[in-house]
Amino acid sequence: MGGSKMDIRTKVSSRKATTKQKIIYALIALFVVLVPVIFQGIGQLFLVRIMGVVGLYVMLALGLNIVVGFAGLLDLGYIAFYAMGAYVGVIVGDIMLKAFGASFGPWVYFASLPVAALAAAATGIALGTPVLRLRGDYLAIVTLGFGEIVRILITNDVFGLTNGPAGLPRSGQNIPEPFGLLWLREHAVFSIGDNFNFQFSNNLYWYFIAVLLCLLTIFIVRRLDDSRLGRSWTAMREDEVAAASVGINITTAKLWAFSLGAVWGGVAGLTFANFQQFVSPESFTFMESVFVVCIVVLGGMGSIPGAIIGAIAIQGIPELIRGLAQSGILPLDPGQASLMSNYRYLVFGLVMVIMMAVRPQGIWPSARRAMELHPDDEKIQNEESQSLWEAEHKTETADHDL
Repeated sequence: MGGSKMDIRTKVSSRKATTKQKIIYALIALFVVLVPVIFQGIGQLFLVRIMGVVGLYVMLALGLNIVVGFAGLLDLGYIAFYAMGAYVGVIVGDIMLKAFGASFGPWVYFASLPVAALAAAATGIALGTPVLRLRGDYLAIVTLGFGEIVRILITNDVFGLTNGPAGLPRSGQNIPEPFGLLWLREHAVFSIGDNFNFQFSNNLYWYFIAVLLCLLTIFIVRRLDDSRLGRSWTAMREDEVAAASVGINITTAKLWAFSLGAVWGGVAGLTFANFQQFVSPESFTFMESVFVVCIVVLGGMGSIPGAIIGAIAIQGIPELIRGLAQSGILPLDPGQASLMSNYRYLVFGLVMVIMMAVRPQGIWPSARRAMELHPDDEKIQNEESQSLWEAEHKTETADHDL
């Protein structure tokens, strides 16, 4: 009993942020707030846009992390929830505009968020219910097919709702600007010297919206990981039979994983549609699902910092290279710029292969995942824990004898 108590105390104390960690968090917060403002002021608008896109992919990776990292369910059709949130949100937003008038326009995005999240969650349950008995490769193939079904239905304009390949909004319609954007664009304007001229923009607005949503996602995902449901997912990921034998409802745990993971895909999808002011089936191909899975695996399955780093590495860096090449910042002729843009994912694939060979647990793995893939480290840690427990036990025995 002494050893287990010691382990619990160690885990609880490790959650408390040290002074060093607080300083690091403060520096990260300053970076997240100030860097896009600086980019906006010096006229590098495409860098602000890239940071906003990276924020959306962080949200997608955190949502998929629930399914793949926590529950151990390989989902290759996650982009279907992204698409569902985008299309349902835009369609419902248009209905709200017709029902409440143009004055409701600034609130359409915020009113549509819960609807998009619920639609994606319902889609997650629809996917999870028929695949409850599947695992591994079979589950991956079924989810892949599900993602393609959703994309084909959208492309073929089922029930006349999606406008087919032309996308939404339809001709003559538009997605209204969200609350506060117009005021910020008119009033958040200042200059410092001759080279820094700041004016608030759409890209900056949606970047900060993505940051706030990512913070909310991180908070909820951390709470889920520490909850009874999170422990059920961990047990199910390790061994479904053993988890069921100790009373865990595998059916319920899987459905919760699919639905909760899908919620963040839906929220990211609606935010993407408003960010782009347009949505079409080309944004929801199978390769997008692959990229999100690669973000989770490369960053570290079950790891929140890993999802953030993976999104920066996989989505941010390739887009940055393409943007720098096309903007003329890198001294490249048009042929070299096109070549770099086309082959950036070749470099990304090579890096993935090297990472899986050298560091299969990912760049920043969760503690559990790191111990699974490094049994020697786990053995050393167990031996140290045993030694500490024996020392503690001897002290207690000596006190008792006295």
